[in-house]
Amino acid sequence: MDARLLYQLLVAEMALNAGDAAGAFELILDAATRERDDALFKRAVDIALRARAGDRALEAARAWRNANANSMDALRLQLQVLLLLNRPEALSEPLTALLEKTPAADRPALINALPRFLQRASNPRLVAAMIEDALRPYRDADATRIPARVAAARAWLEAKDSDRALVQVREAIQADPSATGPVFLALELMASVPAAEQTVQDYLALPTADASVRLGYVRVLTSKRRYADAVAQLQIATQKQPEVAPPYLSLGALQLELKKPQEGEAALIRYVELVQQQAARTGAPEAASAVGAASAADAQAGTEPATASAEDSEADADGPSDSGLVQAWLMLAQSAEQRGDYKAAEQWLAKIDDPRRMLEVQTRRASILVRQGQVGPARELIRSVPERRASDGRAKLVAEAAVLREAQKWKEAYEVLAKANERFADDPDLLYEQAMMAEKTDRLDEMETLLKRVMTLQPKGPNAFNALGYSLADRRQRLPEARSLIQRALELAPGDPFITDSLGWAEFRLGNHEAALEHLRSAYAKRPDTEIAAHLGEVLWAVGQRDEARRIWSEGKVRDAANDVLRETLARLRVDL
Repeated sequence: MDARLLYQLLVAEMALNAGDAAGAFELILDAATRERDDALFKRAVDIALRARAGDRALEAARAWRNANANSMDALRLQLQVLLLLNRPEALSEPLTALLEKTPAADRPALINALPRFLQRASNPRLVAAMIEDALRPYRDADATRIPARVAAARAWLEAKDSDRALVQVREAIQADPSATGPVFLALELMASVPAAEQTVQDYLALPTADASVRLGYVRVLTSKRRYADAVAQLQIATQKQPEVAPPYLSLGALQLELKKPQEGEAALIRYVELVQQQAARTGAPEAASAVGAASAADAQAGTEPATASAEDSEADADGPSDSGLVQAWLMLAQSAEQRGDYKAAEQWLAKIDDPRRMLEVQTRRASILVRQGQVGPARELIRSVPERRASDGRAKLVAEAAVLREAQKWKEAYEVLAKANERFADDPDLLYEQAMMAEKTDRLDEMETLLKRVMTLQPKGPNAFNALGYSLADRRQRLPEARSLIQRALELAPGDPFITDSLGWAEFRLGNHEAALEHLRSAYAKRPDTEIAAHLGEVLWAVGQRDEARRIWSEGKVRDAANDVLRETLARLRVDL
């Protein structure tokens, strides 16, 4: 550093400290250009950005590239500044240059990162087309042919052009049928392009299919409530890798959700056994001891399944954990409780010694008390749980309302939820639950008001639209509006069997029997739920297909003989099964 440069830099920094960012920028940029110094160019860009002078920052980045044509940092910085300035139309040249100058060994990683790096641009379609064009020279090289297509596919997905994204995914799979990257993107595309599922299924049919893809498929199927399909995939997973624990947890949860308690408990007990074995192998004796041996008596199942969420088990998808073990115990306890084996349920609950899960454990114990007619003690049990965090108060109120719902104490549940909504204002979930209890207590106007508030707070949440639409259809009120509300819910949750059931029921109320049967058959095929069976059976009965109606109702009765909708339907139609 000579005297001139030292003096110039000192003056620039003094100007910057005095608030003259423009003067400092000019001095630093002049020095950087004269000295061709990367650090000074970077400093000039930094000064401009801090002064919110985007054009000056871009000027410095371009000057840096002119002074040092091989600088990768200059290229990256120019791209970042263009994104900050929201100029996607100017990204093509520096992007192409960056790809060309990146060493071949590093190029696949850069290509993979491009869609996320450029996703802040204001014109996603322009960016997608630009990425696809910039990556064209790399579509035939062994190292980049898959990343290039996957990156283009993801860019089109960001641009909400799922069809073009799927084209790129299929080209990538054709280029390398064993590649997992395109298949994982196909899983994402299933939300908007049903045809993407066939791509996933074709990959999973390969003998070399990666197990993680199958578990990803299970997660997507579960999110769509296609539990029977998810179970089929998990059964394949456990057959292929019988010593891997996580799939058994998911399988158990889903079997219980499908009201197959014997299969569900067997899968959960197998999960517990595998966790015990792994704990012993890895030298974690306390975990192995905590699990204990699952007895044959514990595996006996009755007619009622656990209702613990199948999605909860996905938290353990990456490997056995204390969280997964506790979840298994909770589901085993719930299943034992629902088949009337309260002693077995308490044995499972007694294994859980985690203060963080106390509310869940006490809620299960409260449910057992409710089944024995002890509603008051059940409520006190939940109320006695300490509130360690602000969110615990909300969770306790939700648990208390759930216990009261189970006891069919609709009025008391409504009052608890009303109290919860006073304490936790504008909570969409609490408002929705209060709306459901308002309907049970014939506060129909209030139910509608609450559901419309939920729609405002969660315009992309399907449940409120579906609930209001179904309620109107069931009461034969404002039927065209009811159908529109349900159709909106189905747009937000395509393929959901319960919303499809609602749409079928609305069509039935409108007198469209053919459309009703189509929707209800589709819903029942995806989810053979007892309430869906009740609706499908009634439509079949109405169109004269009474033998099939009896068969469907009988199947529903086997799964849940106490279902209120089925019992009311059979009583109203005077059908004795």
